[in-house]
Amino acid sequence: MRKLTLALLSGAYICLSLIIALAVVRLGGSAGAGAAAGIGALGLCFALHGLIERSLDGGALRAELGDLRDAHRILVGEMEKIESRITGVLETSAEDALRRQEELYSEVQLLEDVVQEISERLEVRLSDQVQHAQVAYASPHASALLETVRDALAAGRVDLYLQGVVSLPQRRVQFYESFSRLRDETGRVLMPAEFLSVAEPAGLASAIDNLLLFRCVQIVRRLGKQDRNVGIFCNLSPASLADEEFFPSFVEFLRANKDLAGSLIFELGQAAFENRGRVESRNMAKLADLGFRFSLDKVANLDFDFQDMGRADVRFVKVAAHVLLDELEDEDGILRLRSQPDIAAADFAAIAERHGIELIVEKVESERQVAEVLDLNVRYGQGHLFGEPRPIRDAVLAETEPPAELVQAALRRRVGAR
Repeated sequence: MRKLTLALLSGAYICLSLIIALAVVRLGGSAGAGAAAGIGALGLCFALHGLIERSLDGGALRAELGDLRDAHRILVGEMEKIESRITGVLETSAEDALRRQEELYSEVQLLEDVVQEISERLEVRLSDQVQHAQVAYASPHASALLETVRDALAAGRVDLYLQGVVSLPQRRVQFYESFSRLRDETGRVLMPAEFLSVAEPAGLASAIDNLLLFRCVQIVRRLGKQDRNVGIFCNLSPASLADEEFFPSFVEFLRANKDLAGSLIFELGQAAFENRGRVESRNMAKLADLGFRFSLDKVANLDFDFQDMGRADVRFVKVAAHVLLDELEDEDGILRLRSQPDIAAADFAAIAERHGIELIVEKVESERQVAEVLDLNVRYGQGHLFGEPRPIRDAVLAETEPPAELVQAALRRRVGAR
């Protein structure tokens, strides 16, 4: 394919150089001048082609892109000089000169369009490569943090924390949300906001999700033995949903544990859900076919499309208390939501339920917030007021320790040899 592309481009360069040579001759130049112009244009094209080839082969991506832009500017400058000289010649004649100028301008514009198209395609290609290589060129601190994350995953220093989701107003635990925490060699706990900043660009989010899923499955089975039928919210990163290498094994593991579909709820952010592509939608449908449900968190906009959420088997939505309460406004003695002005705020949870979706108010920090949430007829709450995330005891964690082969399978493609 590459040889065919090279042949086609070479033919295009030769055609362009012939066009320029013929244009110079037709405008009064000698055959030698036309040949020189054609050879010069051909040389410039192949020089530009050489720059593109070297850029695509790797190396200093941004430097090569700069060289390409410089070459593009040089080419345009040379063409502008040619156009200027030809314009001077054409000033000696009126109608004939104008006609020739238009013809030459058309040819020059065509060449500029070709060069611009090549530049844009190369820039997109290099931008993708730069994005995948950002971790490699990150700051020393980010590189050290990435190494710490890799060590923690390889050594199994991944802890599971659970936080209760309670019913209101009874405050009985109905669900748990699971959180992953990593520890470095000194025992310092790394929070998700810290380690995900380097784990996701490096492709390690899938490995973390895999380990978290395994432990959630084991915890659900342990709770089931104690006749505690509660569900666990398990975070699923957008990178894992879009990972075509990771996701098939993820689905196979869940298919082997599909009897837990009623107890495992996969959670992703509102933005990730609304911006999902065909791959993510297809993979969500595969999980839904096995009976698993979804939850949305990190909600920034309450203008929900409940029908779309229902079709995607979203059964829970978590809204931070301050986000929900800040949306309230009094209109003629009736509380309404700014993003849903046509309905009373007290009816919002009921409308969600009619679409099969339960509203959970999270990050509840005070009793005053609880009172305001109860006025909105919300049935579930989560937050430090009801209990902070707590680590699973070491004895229980040891029972949920993934087999070594699972850890290696999760890391083999992502971590690599250090």
